[in-house]
Formats: sequence, structure tokens, C-alpha cells
Amino acid sequence: MIKIEDVSKYYGSFRALDRVSLNVNSGEVLMIVGPSGSGKSTLLRCINHLEIPDEGRIVVDGITVNNNEAHINAVRAEVGMVFQRFELFPHLTVLENICLAQQKVRKRSRQESDQIAWQLLEKVGIPEQANKHPPQLSGGQQQRVAIARSLAMQPKVMLFDEPTSALDPEMIKEVLDVMLDLAREGMTMVVVSHEMGFARNAAHKVVFMDQGRVIEQGAPDTVFSNPQHERTKLFLSRILR
Repeated sequence: MIKIEDVSKYYGSFRALDRVSLNVNSGEVLMIVGPSGSGKSTLLRCINHLEIPDEGRIVVDGITVNNNEAHINAVRAEVGMVFQRFELFPHLTVLENICLAQQKVRKRSRQESDQIAWQLLEKVGIPEQANKHPPQLSGGQQQRVAIARSLAMQPKVMLFDEPTSALDPEMIKEVLDVMLDLAREGMTMVVVSHEMGFARNAAHKVVFMDQGRVIEQGAPDTVFSNPQHERTKLFLSRILR
């Protein structure tokens, strides 16, 4: 589903990604962990061309991610992304936020987009919030709206960039529960997060990154319980206290 081959990304002389290669199969959940500045979010943003790699190749569902506008649009139509800060339109209702891209990009009717939006609000557990505006919602509720908005486009892949890091501790579980349901349903997911419980319960593979490189990867139990690289051991000793 996703092939990342020798991808590098530079900001001036700083190398944010250093020849990263990864594969994500259809239906897999890949969890990326690592310290701040390790390149996790940059890699995620390269997958749907929010950042442009300087070297290497990324292929999503058979489509090469490059500067060809048709390719970019095709990839973005298949890839949903949920950000740390929700990125909802504050002047639109929850329902309107979920319907907007459906109507503009998928060319769905108001009736069809409304129906899909209501179904997804039920799925993420907040149908009663449909006619409210984002500032009236808690952080956890806003993030669930953001997930519903992405799912409304019926993506084949979901990217999550630290989806719980801006939330109060009490709100984290409600977002992770929605993500866990998606994983159980077979959604292909790439998740940047330090929620180790989610990794153990849902991830097929965990990747540890540092200084723009993949240091170690494997099954969650293997990486967390028996890391092979000293840098991985040091990082996990601080995270898994």
C-alpha cells in the first residue's frame, strides 16, 4: 500500500530525513516513535506531499508521489490525515466541517454528504454535537470530528500526526478508542505518537526514528521488550517508566 524508498529531506544544510525506507501493507498499522526532531512528522507529511522529498521515492496505492499535480490529487484523494491541532473551520458547524470536502472534492450532493456525516458522527460517538461549532467542543471532541471529516472522504490510508499530544489526559482515551476501532476494521494507518498502549493493542509494526533515520523496527512486543539498538533502549527507558 505504501512504499518509501531511500527518502531524504533537507532544510538548508540540515538533513531532516536520511535515506528512510519503509513498507506498509494494506490493513497494517505502523507506529512511528522517536524523540522530538527525529523526522517522524516530516516523513508523514511527505507521504501526501505536504513536504517534498529531495531524494528517494514514495508510492501510495500504486501512485508515485511526485510534483505531477494529477498524481498529488490522486494520492490525497486516497489518504486522510489527522493533525495535532484539529484544523477545523471555526465558523462552520461540525456537520458543515465534515460535509465541505465531500461536496467540493468528491462532488457529492448535500443530501448524500449529510447522510455520510451523520453516520460518521455516530461512529465516533458525538452525533449530538452536529450543529455546534468547533470552539464549543472539547479537544477530544474536536479531534473526533477531524477523524470523521477524514473518513468522510473514504480514504484507503489514514495518517495521524500526534493526534493526542494537544489533549488533556482525560480526553486521550476517547480519541484512541476511535483509532483502535479503525485498526480493528482493517484501515491502513501510519501513526506518529508516543501512546505505547495503542501501539501494543493495535500496531503491527513499530518504527523508532532518531536524527532522520530509522534506527529499529519490528513487532511492538519485540521493540518494547527487547530493543536491539542502544539508542532505542535509552529512548524507551525514558518513555516506558
